[in-house]
Amino acid sequence: MTNSSPRSEWRVTAGLLLLSAVPVLAGGVRVTELAAGAEATPANARFLAVPLPVVVHIIGASLFCLLGAFQFHRGLRRRRPRWHRIAGRVLVPCGLAAAVTGVWMTLYYPLPAFDGPRFGVLGLARLGFGTVMAVAIVLSFLAIRRRDIARHRAWMIRAYAIGQGAGTQALTHAPWVLTAGQPGVGTRAVLMIAAWTINLAVAEWIIRRRPRPVGSRPGAAVDREHGAGHEGGPVAEQPRRGLGDLGRIG
Repeated sequence: MTNSSPRSEWRVTAGLLLLSAVPVLAGGVRVTELAAGAEATPANARFLAVPLPVVVHIIGASLFCLLGAFQFHRGLRRRRPRWHRIAGRVLVPCGLAAAVTGVWMTLYYPLPAFDGPRFGVLGLARLGFGTVMAVAIVLSFLAIRRRDIARHRAWMIRAYAIGQGAGTQALTHAPWVLTAGQPGVGTRAVLMIAAWTINLAVAEWIIRRRPRPVGSRPGAAVDREHGAGHEGGPVAEQPRRGLGDLGRIG
């Protein structure tokens, strides 16, 4: 199987940056509003009362999505392995901050009426996906400490898929809003859960479809890409390729 072209790799990165654009811009507006001391309204009163969790969530999620997009670029990782490792050290705390504050806000912020009950369908989904994202990041970190590149990559792909939920939610909501107006509580829950589900389904497809290369030394491609030597012991699994190495993050 041939390697992906630099142009196709940049298209993947650009697509992920575009997917991040709506939540990142909306988050920037929210942070600016809080910093400027905006007048309290039903939509922002909870954030003005306790601003720290939402600010940490916005900054963490924005960095996680934007920096994470460049981790999918195979050529960049190979040419700049040190940058890849430094970016990974930023992504882990940012992703954990986004996941943990997302869970905290679901549990403790007064929720708007269109979100439904705190422990309704949407509330439970937020708690579940936030928890899975945090666990996936921890498992990815533990895997890379063992130099288990395949599992590290797979868990980070899953975490990134959940972290990109807000971007996909903009896509699932847009057709409904344009054709039927603002969704009700039940429809809103379905549209939001659909976005996380789509992202995770694509992530699993990427992880599972990439075949194991034949005739290569175990760990060789991983050592080249991550700038690792052999003093730390053998790599647990061989790298896998496919779909332009889209899944090779972390």
